Amino acid sequence: MFRQRVFADATSGYKDADFVIFGVPFDATSSFRHGSSEAPDAMRKASYNFETYNDFFDLDLTDLNIHDLGDLDLDTHTDEMLRMVCDVTAMILRDHKIPIALGGEHTLTYGCVRAFIEALDDPDRSDPDSGILILDAHLDLRDEYLGVKQSHACVSRNIVDDLTDKCVLIGVRSGSAEEYAYAREVGILWHSADEVNDAGMESVIRESLDTLFDRGCTQIHLSIDADVLDPAYAPGVGNPEPFGLSSRDVRAAIRLAAPYVCGFDIVEVNPGYDHGESAMLGARLVREFIAAKSVC
Repeated sequence: MFRQRVFADATSGYKDADFVIFGVPFDATSSFRHGSSEAPDAMRKASYNFETYNDFFDLDLTDLNIHDLGDLDLDTHTDEMLRMVCDVTAMILRDHKIPIALGGEHTLTYGCVRAFIEALDDPDRSDPDSGILILDAHLDLRDEYLGVKQSHACVSRNIVDDLTDKCVLIGVRSGSAEEYAYAREVGILWHSADEVNDAGMESVIRESLDTLFDRGCTQIHLSIDADVLDPAYAPGVGNPEPFGLSSRDVRAAIRLAAPYVCGFDIVEVNPGYDHGESAMLGARLVREFIAAKSVC
């Protein structure tokens, strides 16, 4: 790893930190727009735009213990990236801290979830303790995409097949017929963006968390693919999809889920396709998660 710009207010040393941020500048399997590898630094830069005080939670981020490890020093090999993400995330979890990964493409989330299973799961249980809540425009349940199995378009499928079936998706509005059939076949709970609009995010999050708890989940990783947002709010993403969630929807999801979340990632921001709006929103969502988790 090497240090570049650090995330705003990440002034603590690693030993004293409660939250540990690291960047994953990787987009080797991106299929529509490349460039999410530039997002970690873009979100760090954008993070300095904001006041340190969060009025909703009545706290100042300068009073919190946050550390930025910098970016992983990556090549273009997906398997090596996943191993490094898993190792770093597992280290942070074993040190009783909250990992926050800045992507990069969505493939990296597989490494985060594997770390949960390796670092936190009870070895005496036959099924995993760990689960994942994913906000994403896409099901990402393909068995392979463009001949590649470890692809951003397959990340949810790989997590469910290899790691844990405790998986809920929110904000979905795109997928192949085969992906929807697979979701029904294996019992994956997913909520469309239209459901969020009609029922409200609080209702959707409550049902999603109840489902994970009912399946025996004791720790949750929260993954936010920036394309879950409508392009009106986040035009700079890898695979934009209209009719998405609002920025307030996603903020509400973070605030509601944070008490139960042990790790967080935000992925697929692509700063080359707007004027900084998406990186700005991504940075603010990271700060919202830190604030929300701090008051739990």
